Amino acid sequence: MSSDRSDNTATESNTAPGQDAEQAPAANESFMSHLIELRTRLLRAVGTIVAVFVVLFIYPGASVIYDILAAPMLASLPQGTRMIATGVITPFMVPMKVTMMAAFIVSLPMVLYQVWAFVAPGLYRHEQRLALPLIVSSSLLFIGGMAFCYFVVFKSVFTFIASFAPESITPAPDIEAYLSFVMTMFLAFGVTFEVPVAVVLLVRMGIVTLKQLKESRGYVIVGAFVIAAVVTPPDVVSQFLLAVPLCVLYEVGILVARGVKPRKEDKADDASDAAS
Repeated sequence: MSSDRSDNTATESNTAPGQDAEQAPAANESFMSHLIELRTRLLRAVGTIVAVFVVLFIYPGASVIYDILAAPMLASLPQGTRMIATGVITPFMVPMKVTMMAAFIVSLPMVLYQVWAFVAPGLYRHEQRLALPLIVSSSLLFIGGMAFCYFVVFKSVFTFIASFAPESITPAPDIEAYLSFVMTMFLAFGVTFEVPVAVVLLVRMGIVTLKQLKESRGYVIVGAFVIAAVVTPPDVVSQFLLAVPLCVLYEVGILVARGVKPRKEDKADDASDAAS
């Protein structure tokens, strides 16, 4: 008996290193393949943004794109007033930054598709069916938030602020400061409009339940106005225009999440189907 045990122990000790040696190259090869796939997806996403940037730079041109972005501000200024540029290269760099931002927005569906294509092989089939609608809806919601900010918020906020300017002052905003303000507002409203996607993901991952979301409405309302007060300019109009959509979109997320099963329930259903 003791000799049999020693033979088995010797056999295991001889085979284990060989198995580890075989598994190590396989793991390294899998890791390298993931890195290559990630590099390919990143290059395609960046290439799309660069290609769109070149097209927009040629037509309609960086200056035209910036004029479109500055239209809400110019409409609120006294007639004949223009914006100013205090830096030496600012008249060149700011339109270039705006064009790059526009290129990223136009390329956003392609960028998100590359993200989905990279993570899709590691997802279950039912998760893949959920991932693609989430990516499409998140891109549309982000662009919708920026559009709401441009067409509704900017017009109201700039008109409200201009109405408080003394007659002895001629407003002449700096284009670089204006771009910084615009990008902050775009990001704030774009992220705000992602609330339904965030709610659906939280329910899907089993972090919260629909009952908990409904019970948290009061905290969400307070949090929405606190976030609006921090992110937006110190005026009631912009704060109201950010907080109210956030609360509404939270309710939309709860409605959509009713049709989403938590991940644990899906796994239980798959297990029962496999057993039957």
